[in-house]
Amino acid sequence: MSRTVADQFVDVLAAAGVQRIYGVVGDSLNGITDSIRRQGGMQWLHVRHEEAAAFAAGADAHVSGKLAVCAGSCGPGNLHLINGLYDCHRNRVPVLAIAAHIPTPEIGSGYFQETHPEMLFRECSHYCQLVSSPDQMPHAVEMAIRSAIGQRGVAVIVISGDTALKQAVDAPMPNSASLLPLPPQVRPADADIDRLAALLNASSRVTLLCGSGCAGAHDELLALGAKLKSPMVHALRGKEHVEWDNPYSVGMTGLIGFSSGYYAMRECDALLMLGTDFPYRQFYPQSPTRVAQVDIRPENLGRRVSLELGVVGGVAETIKELLPKLRGKSDSSYLDSAVRHYRTAREELDELADGHPGKALIHPQQVAQTLSQLASDDAVFTCDVGLPTVWAARYLGMNGRRRLLGSFWHGSMANAMPQAMGAQAAFPGRQVISLSGDGGFTMLMGDFLSLVQLGLPVKVVVFNNGALGFIELEQKSTGFLDFGTGFKNPNFAAMAEAVGIKGIRLEDAADVEPGIKAALAHNGPVLVDAVVNRQELAVPPKITSEMATGFTLYMLKAVMSGRGDEVLDLARTNLWR
Repeated sequence: MSRTVADQFVDVLAAAGVQRIYGVVGDSLNGITDSIRRQGGMQWLHVRHEEAAAFAAGADAHVSGKLAVCAGSCGPGNLHLINGLYDCHRNRVPVLAIAAHIPTPEIGSGYFQETHPEMLFRECSHYCQLVSSPDQMPHAVEMAIRSAIGQRGVAVIVISGDTALKQAVDAPMPNSASLLPLPPQVRPADADIDRLAALLNASSRVTLLCGSGCAGAHDELLALGAKLKSPMVHALRGKEHVEWDNPYSVGMTGLIGFSSGYYAMRECDALLMLGTDFPYRQFYPQSPTRVAQVDIRPENLGRRVSLELGVVGGVAETIKELLPKLRGKSDSSYLDSAVRHYRTAREELDELADGHPGKALIHPQQVAQTLSQLASDDAVFTCDVGLPTVWAARYLGMNGRRRLLGSFWHGSMANAMPQAMGAQAAFPGRQVISLSGDGGFTMLMGDFLSLVQLGLPVKVVVFNNGALGFIELEQKSTGFLDFGTGFKNPNFAAMAEAVGIKGIRLEDAADVEPGIKAALAHNGPVLVDAVVNRQELAVPPKITSEMATGFTLYMLKAVMSGRGDEVLDLARTNLWR
């Protein structure tokens, strides 16, 4: 059999170190999937939905740091990838998507399942190219791989099934060193370092806002905090890189953050943003606070708040150059006050996680805190958007080895379980735990079956509150009666047992610790069905007058419409513990 374009494609993927491809087979993909079968060194992970394939590939890339691949057949098959690929692209993880196309002679004729993927995927990729002849291979795939790796995002190759089956042209095979460029180390200009040092030296109350760009810079952050006597606030994506073993940490800011993080940003006279594109403008300090930002991507500078100084550079590289130019501050009163505030906020949050055996429903905070206490030191956590993200952000403890993944930029439902699949496939021996909302879990519930089929021992914890809880909270906080948010859920644990997965149902606070212990000890996938209180409030760090008015209006409308029992449940849950 002559060597096909598909064979050449798969050989280039192998040269790039690709070990796994997530997808759903289809006739337009047959040439590529058969080549994978014959090549033998690469896994095809057959999922139930292409959206799950893209989420899984993104998580694989996130935890492994390597290129991951997903694939969809022509038309609807590859369209299903698009939401997961948006998430991968916005999370800045290297993913190559294979979007199969209709037969080449039929393109443009309105053929069965025809779409134009080279146009559709352009917005969620750095590189998107239609391969229409063998002459384009393998060069197009090489460029796609370099784009995904070098620019940290998605690249898409669109290829028709008939093109994949054509005879390949002779071309030299690339080596891995040429395909996989190492990330650059970006050192700021000397003049920028001098200006930044002058700004910080002239300020007495400096707060650091740290994001995901602080990965690998933990030691440098601690040295900077010690020199400036600065509290460190982190954005959600900075949590896994910043908060552990950090005497300067004062928690997270933002809609689901800590009050201590909010006030540390509000009370400073200088804010230094490090590797973050934190989007919520209402949480930034107001003038005359001086703001400086350090980021490896110049397009991020000043995007969210007016800057006095923007510096292009890596966080670790910048701090190393900056430290010798800083005058050490001796007055720690500002830092001490911020840390005391954080400890108080932390204690208050921990009190909310106390379980009370015999009560009707479990507080979700107890479930999240127990997971943090019992999970392994190198556990990988994924969390769905909404309330599971709130509980993960507030109660999961990071230590420099644990990982936390979510749809933190794209904000998509249903991300947690498929991301857990990808993380588990990348690290089969590592503990992987999905904090799933009942809405997110059921949206892509078909891929729960993939845990058995692929032999992935993921622990899926479903926060079963019978509602789109965060949406319900948003409705109430703006004065609306909750509408369209409720679910009629099954017993998820019994459902899990029916498909060959261990199910554990938690209905009492006394069940939480033994149930989670049993789940984590089980050698295989587990579903923990945690029946939690629907009325739990996730109070933001900044209560605005609009929110207070909104809740007042909600309560008035609820009573007037005969739903006063809901107001009593809300009070019992959150005020009368």
